Amino acid sequence: MSKEADKPGWWQRLRPRLLAFAVWCLARAIGMSVRLKVLHFERVLERIREGKGAVLVTWHGRSLIPANFFKGRGFWAIISLSRDGEIQNHIFRRFGFRIIRGSTGRGGIRAALEAARRVAEGGILAFTPDGPRGPNRQVQPGALFIAQKARCPIIPAGVAAHPRKLLPTWDRYMIPLPFARGVFIFGEPIEVPDGISAEEFERIRQQVEQAINTLEAQAEQMVRTQRE
Repeated sequence: MSKEADKPGWWQRLRPRLLAFAVWCLARAIGMSVRLKVLHFERVLERIREGKGAVLVTWHGRSLIPANFFKGRGFWAIISLSRDGEIQNHIFRRFGFRIIRGSTGRGGIRAALEAARRVAEGGILAFTPDGPRGPNRQVQPGALFIAQKARCPIIPAGVAAHPRKLLPTWDRYMIPLPFARGVFIFGEPIEVPDGISAEEFERIRQQVEQAINTLEAQAEQMVRTQRE
């Protein structure tokens, strides 16, 4: 079979862009309607002012609000090399993210090393430590590896919205309903020192996991008690 026959047709090339545009329009419309309260974002802004990087982490299923809030800030994101990743690539570029391609399945080490380099240079990486395929709400080592190599902290965050729809997906993806109330809370930076033992690395991994869950619980409490 010729190389020409192996090339994707015009529809196969255009389809990811069209799907991405449709999803982006919907996500942007929802995001613009959310009445969002943001707490402690100055912890991130301080890193930016000082020209220092950081790894921002929250769960994969809560990424719609962060994607909207980080719009146009030039933050970095790692997107998988899968077919779905190609669609996500176009979506996140429309949100103004700078993209590194790779995942735990394909190109993972290369992507992690590139991300660590960008963060060490002062970039801010928005990362979902349980993505792209789970297990849900379990921090994988990638975020810690990147922060350790970059010598920059992890900043955990919790996200909640009400009313909302939780999709029947592996990550229980949260979609705020139009004009929902939202809360986005950033936690204290967590350092991952170089040269630590496997036991200490695991302790910090659990600390990051607990921090995201605690911040999300706070956000859930706030979003349900906010008065109209």
